Amino acid sequence: MTETLRHFIGGRWTASAARETLDVHDPALGTVIAKTPMATRDEVDAAVRAAQAAFPAWSETPPGTRARAMFRFRALLEEHFEELAALVTREHGKTLSESRGSVRRGIDCVEVACGAPSMLMGQSLENVAAGLDCTAFRQPVGVCAAIAPFNFPVMVPLWFLPFAVACGNTFVAKPSEQVPTSLARIFELLEECGLPAGVVNLVHGGREAVEAICDHPGIRAVSFVGSTPVARAVYERATRAGKRVQALGGAKNFVVVMPDADLDRTIAAITESFYGCSGQRCLAGSMLVPVGAAHRETRDRLVEAASALRVGRGTEPGVQMGPLISGRHRERVVGYIEKGIAEGAKLVLDGRTARTKPAAGFFLGASVFDGVDPAMTIARDEIFGPVASICPVDDLAGALEAMRAHPNANAASIFTSSGKAAREFAHAAPASMVGVNVGVAAPMAWFPFGGAKDSFFGDLKVHGRDAFEFYTDRKVVTTRWF
Repeated sequence: MTETLRHFIGGRWTASAARETLDVHDPALGTVIAKTPMATRDEVDAAVRAAQAAFPAWSETPPGTRARAMFRFRALLEEHFEELAALVTREHGKTLSESRGSVRRGIDCVEVACGAPSMLMGQSLENVAAGLDCTAFRQPVGVCAAIAPFNFPVMVPLWFLPFAVACGNTFVAKPSEQVPTSLARIFELLEECGLPAGVVNLVHGGREAVEAICDHPGIRAVSFVGSTPVARAVYERATRAGKRVQALGGAKNFVVVMPDADLDRTIAAITESFYGCSGQRCLAGSMLVPVGAAHRETRDRLVEAASALRVGRGTEPGVQMGPLISGRHRERVVGYIEKGIAEGAKLVLDGRTARTKPAAGFFLGASVFDGVDPAMTIARDEIFGPVASICPVDDLAGALEAMRAHPNANAASIFTSSGKAAREFAHAAPASMVGVNVGVAAPMAWFPFGGAKDSFFGDLKVHGRDAFEFYTDRKVVTTRWF
């Protein structure tokens, strides 16, 4: 019998009272591996109340003690590293090497959060006026919540949870209903870290749970990662309820190739950028913009490299690209391929014809469109699949113009041997995360991560120094002694 996942509330695993469940698939096989309960508002409320009850004592716990709990958590993540990577591959479908990379990135965040005692230190100045001293310090905000996406089941929740907890907050996590098993295992490891009951809580569910988190008066801060329409809705709804919010939305990442680029290295990097994780990541390349004479050779070599990708089950040796997350999502991506053809783009590599094993999974091969106009649907919408759109331009100014015209601005990269071109691009690109000769411009955990325009709603980005800002309030005390 397929297991129905349980919530973790107030330090205990509890069966959900929800009547509705969602099947969790192994996307490489198409088989059901678990069932996600669709939590009710009452269950979200129970998790928030548990977090509220735990907050007073946890917020008063010395930062060093809180950090040591995160050190224990980091050690357990290392000990179970391969197990967690295998879980990610099983429920998401990405290759084991991709899963290992994502788990490693998550552990990096825990490491940075372990530095909370240093990062939380405030400022002080004596004699700001005669006999008057002033001190600024940080205090935790209260109950925090995170709503995670399907594409990185371990990494994205760890963008939030360790920072919030190390800062003295309590936490409610809601994983994607499509990939809940990895985070459930993470919470089993958190049980071993000595955290008091209620400090961390796990609630499964779908839209009702998300809306309950946005509306609940007991939650002070909400973090979200997902599509732009949902990110905007979460931001508007949660801020209207008085919360601070960071909502990371969709992307349409431009990758510019200059005529002076080192194509041997460039093609390898952009192939991984466009097709790594089957294109299901917010920093995946989507729009390939070759400049001038770079067009023909860049296109031909990308088609050659993409055609050679081995598509299959992520656990199989030599597989370079796994399945999409679901049959429904595969149909969505195929729909975009058909839309691109209908609107006049030239399909020079058709991933729909790729042969894969096992045949029952949600597989789709790599596709490449050439001659894509920026006004086409495939150039405007986030496809979130293994589809590259080539949009040639005459010069770097044309590439920057196309980027500025798009509503999303998550990440952008340039491949060039020119320091002048690289500097101009880094300065003028509207995206908040920029790569120079880097296909996936993902900041490390000690730098902030997040986009601009319709790719990000909020003020403070995730991880890095911004995390300590987001999860704390500044208090300023002005003192005079008589």
